[in-house]
Amino acid sequence: MNIHEYQAKALLRDYGAPVSDGRVVMKAEEAKTKASELDGPLWVVKAQIHAGGRGKGHFKEESAGEKGGVRLAKSVEEAAEEAKKMLGRTLVTHQTGPAGKQVNRIYIEAGSGIETELYLALLVDRQTSRVSFVCSTEGGMDIEEVAASTPEKILSFSVDPATGYQPFHGRRIAFALGLEGPQVKQCVSLMGTLYKVFTERDMEMLEINPLIVTDGGDLKVLDAKFGFDGNALYRQPDIANLRDETEEDSKELEASKYDLNYIALDGEIGCMVNGAGLAMATMDIIKLYGAEPANFLDVGGGATKEKVTEAFKIITSDKNVKGILVNIFGGIMRCDVIAEGVIAAVKEVGLEVPLVVRLEGTNVDKGKEIIANSGLNVIAADDLKDGAQKIVKAVKG
Repeated sequence: MNIHEYQAKALLRDYGAPVSDGRVVMKAEEAKTKASELDGPLWVVKAQIHAGGRGKGHFKEESAGEKGGVRLAKSVEEAAEEAKKMLGRTLVTHQTGPAGKQVNRIYIEAGSGIETELYLALLVDRQTSRVSFVCSTEGGMDIEEVAASTPEKILSFSVDPATGYQPFHGRRIAFALGLEGPQVKQCVSLMGTLYKVFTERDMEMLEINPLIVTDGGDLKVLDAKFGFDGNALYRQPDIANLRDETEEDSKELEASKYDLNYIALDGEIGCMVNGAGLAMATMDIIKLYGAEPANFLDVGGGATKEKVTEAFKIITSDKNVKGILVNIFGGIMRCDVIAEGVIAAVKEVGLEVPLVVRLEGTNVDKGKEIIANSGLNVIAADDLKDGAQKIVKAVKG
């Protein structure tokens, strides 16, 4: 689960991290009052969406000369005017895709004098099963671009959970970032704070880009992007309350209500699979035969008829879907349950695209019999290769 920048900074402020004072604006008429509560002479007006690259983005509805979702203002009136211009409009960045995201919240923040921009992140390293620090002197840039062009400017290392964060970790980061004097001590303290926030709050990713050295020589968090482990939200109720459902894909949101692992993609073939590994293999073989998957969908090992029905309805609600591949290997999951769920869903929502079903495993004969006797126009497949070839052929004509 992701949260907005202003929410992330409020959390950091609670832990004592250095962040600028700011106010969130939900309605245009609030903008001037909120901006007047901050000291000038510079105000920063930031669109709040769950995506990076806001400063380099553009609004779909913008007129000539208006650029980006992060703008500077030199007066309260100008800050309020910029906030009004952005609210309710669609911001497109390299992370949102061409559809963009509607801006429903604005964050007005007191400006900071910037001497240097740096990059810092904490994340869960899946290879080592440890928390890793990533830092670079190339702050303000996309870290992917830095990794591709100048990888030597990135330092990454993991923290042994047996010892946790230690001051030498902070000093290692400080020296890599070229910090000097009192800045080193500030870095050691700030890195400890960020590690504490990360571990105590069950985060998956914490990105500070940029972390700045102010013109006064102090470290400050200028931007913050947080992601949390959805499986741990039950023990972080205050974090769960920060969820902004308007920022989430409607299909993914609906899937979460039924405990379905669903991620929307840009392809044309909808997939319903049990097991994450098999789902990945299914997506790969669809691409191998010349098409693109429209989603990742793992119904899980213990799915019920009702869950399968809802999963099918979510797939068919995607207007980009031109065909559907159901690929089930029944171990814990029974093939007859899948068959009953698919039939129930088709009868409820209809079937306007080709449907290929591949069943194997527990109660496979019963499942195939249910499909065969349903009277539905379903294409049967013998194995994964056969299923992928048939659905791609059906979609491509």
